[in-house]
Amino acid sequence: MSGFNLSSEPFTLERDCTAVMVPQGESVTLPAGQVGYITQALGGSFTVYVEGNLFRIAGHDADALGKEPPPPLELPADASDEDVEKLVWEQLRTVFDPEIPVNVVELGLVYDVSLESLEPGRRKVYVKMTLTAPGCGMGDILVDDARTKLELIPTVGEADVDLVFDPPWNYAMMSDVAKLETGML
Repeated sequence: MSGFNLSSEPFTLERDCTAVMVPQGESVTLPAGQVGYITQALGGSFTVYVEGNLFRIAGHDADALGKEPPPPLELPADASDEDVEKLVWEQLRTVFDPEIPVNVVELGLVYDVSLESLEPGRRKVYVKMTLTAPGCGMGDILVDDARTKLELIPTVGEADVDLVFDPPWNYAMMSDVAKLETGML
């Protein structure tokens, strides 16, 4: 992925902000006043181009970019496991690799989702997912992003996201939407 392009949006950071270098996955702090360009704003997080490098900024830090953070998630008080599982899949569709404008579900990276009741009104979510390449430096970041977003779901007390490599991922696992978006269809 290149940095600046004609659709990139300029920004000046309004406060110090934690960011993750892409693709290395190292956490850094970008200082208030830093200028750059937003190259991707998907799933509530942002990929930004700053001084020749790409960084991922989480949605809860959107205000540093002058943007609104994502709204809180809602479920009815009598939500069933099916309601929660539907919201789990919706949340997983907000997890994006900072270099690929396609979510992890459409990329075929999510292999399994299951729920467990912990106590009345509390659930644990189990997810098995993989990466497009085992050596991806963003793997831990994607897993943490998925876990964090799942734990925002009302009634979910814990999310266990396991990174697996069996079966190995291949492009045939991608949805047609993902193949079209990445030019593989």
